[in-house]
Amino acid sequence: MGSLGETLLEELNCETACTIFGIEIAESVAVTWGMMIILAVVSFLVTRRLKVENPGRWQLLLEYAVTWLQQTTENIVGEKGKRYAPYLTAVLIYLGIANLLGIVGVKPPTKDLNVPAALALMSIALIEWAGIRERGVGGWLKSFTQPVALTTPFNILEVVVRPLSLCMRLFGNILGAFVIMKLAEFVLPVGLPVVFGAYFDLFDGLIQAYVFVFLTGLFIREAVE
Repeated sequence: MGSLGETLLEELNCETACTIFGIEIAESVAVTWGMMIILAVVSFLVTRRLKVENPGRWQLLLEYAVTWLQQTTENIVGEKGKRYAPYLTAVLIYLGIANLLGIVGVKPPTKDLNVPAALALMSIALIEWAGIRERGVGGWLKSFTQPVALTTPFNILEVVVRPLSLCMRLFGNILGAFVIMKLAEFVLPVGLPVVFGAYFDLFDGLIQAYVFVFLTGLFIREAVE
């Protein structure tokens, strides 16, 4: 089991991909930049010949995918939170693709604890801003005293705990999947790791992306309603 621990530490170690003007760029940041460039190029290529009349099959498929993503996030946040659906859609696309990179042998950015932490802090900041925008500063502050003033410390603590919960849930599941994969390799080096790898790379990664977005959307819905 000692080799498992060493492998785990090596896998989770955030390496430096390059140095620009003396600033070290983490591997997770470089991979994210690569994802952004590829998505931008692909988006340009698939949308440059869109038609209003007689759209082709690829355009219909693209429109269906975009509509499905928008409806999914809008259903989570509700009618009052529709303005925040584009953010959730962007996070869902990012996490979905990032968690699938293991299939092509690229280390997913979500294995760097800084990435889930940053996403969690951004989401919580948006949640609290949604509450302030909807209720005003006074109403937002008053919400911490509900249902009774005695619960105020617990309501404040909840704001602190939420980003930690979102971060550790995403990072913990990615970490747990890696540990199970390595244990499967110890038990049966041939065959079994392929099955577990297909599940964790394809399904578990997408599930974790949806869970993160779903919980963020529920928190936003709670803040605005």
